[in-house]
Amino acid sequence: MPTQYETICTRLRGSPAKWLVTGAAGFIGSHLVDTLLDLDQDVVGLDNFATGQKKNLEQVRASVTGEQWERFRFMEGDIRDLKTCVAASDGIQYVLHHAALASVPASLENPNTTHEINVTGFLNILNAGRARNVRRVVYASSSAVYGDDETLPKVESTIGQPLSPYAFSKYADELYAANFQRWYGVNSVGLRYFNIFGTRQDPRGAYAAVIPKWIEAMIKGEEVFINGDGETTRDFCHVANVVQANLLAATAENPEAVNQVYNIGLGRPTTLSELFRMIRSELGHRVPALKKVEAKHREFRAGDIRHSHADITRAQKLLGYAPTMDLKAGLASAMDWYVRQYSGR
Repeated sequence: MPTQYETICTRLRGSPAKWLVTGAAGFIGSHLVDTLLDLDQDVVGLDNFATGQKKNLEQVRASVTGEQWERFRFMEGDIRDLKTCVAASDGIQYVLHHAALASVPASLENPNTTHEINVTGFLNILNAGRARNVRRVVYASSSAVYGDDETLPKVESTIGQPLSPYAFSKYADELYAANFQRWYGVNSVGLRYFNIFGTRQDPRGAYAAVIPKWIEAMIKGEEVFINGDGETTRDFCHVANVVQANLLAATAENPEAVNQVYNIGLGRPTTLSELFRMIRSELGHRVPALKKVEAKHREFRAGDIRHSHADITRAQKLLGYAPTMDLKAGLASAMDWYVRQYSGR
């Protein structure tokens, strides 16, 4: 019996649609482009390279056929410009919106810029979707919206006060999405990402980058720091699961599944100390000298939440979301890529 995701992939391959991926040169965005092209879809990618990287798109090009690559059109532009968003949305059926400033520290340093990109930029995407009559907008929200709520696991209906301008910006996006559906009929689905990891994740970037940061530091013989006592928990989710969630959300036919927000994680918490040991073990298989590396502890980072654990029941029930890659398997699948990137091999 095929899964819901397998069924959707088969259907899409037989009936191509036209997609817009914002943040297409980024970590998650490039994986979405990769999968869509592999399914023979027509894809427009929008990015201003503020955090996205051209090499991510080069890796996409190398992974698909020449015929599939010809179905991709790239636009260099900024979501803060409404005209750019409208032009990019021309003829589009599904929007996968991942252009953002995804950094808690950066939002604390410059809340205005965070608002301009994450809130005004998203408002432009919604307005463009309205103007071009797109079928659905799927957008990246964040587990950061849960803020100071201590309920575990995190359930979509219960949130607290946002702890950073970044968290607030993502919650504002959810409110705007609901408002645009109510008044303008723009259908959308919000995905509250937990800690996403996988290939193409920039260790110098700010988006949930603890895994690549630690791997790079270990390979280069640098110190590895754990913020706090190591008992902080995160729900680490491989990017393959995120791609699945996006395609399910975009194509869901059940009316109850649309105009919702969903937790997208693995559904299992892992402490930072446990994560460090898993990375050290996986790296140790490739570089034996790293088996004895120890981490150092430092102060908690301002704006960070203490515990994060996703209840994914709603996504499982309404979208058919079924994670295929757990933390251990995800680290194993990505580790050779990490080693090549950071050791120069």
